[in-house]
Amino acid sequence: MEPILLFNFFGPEMLVIFFAILLLFGGKKIPELMRGIGKGIREFNSARSSIESELKEGMRETEKEKS
Repeated sequence: MEPILLFNFFGPEMLVIFFAILLLFGGKKIPELMRGIGKGIREFNSARSSIESELKEGMRETEKEKS
């Protein structure tokens, strides 16, 4: 059995998706949509990094308490 890959799109599939997005949102809304997606990705990465740093700090405190 081959694994099912989500988002395994190439060539023609990407063109169809691009044109569907163009038809749905129009040429003027696409830059605004991309800015919103970029902002969301930045916020997600920022939240992820802050959670990682909090977890690492908690692990350091736990190790200090054990010593």
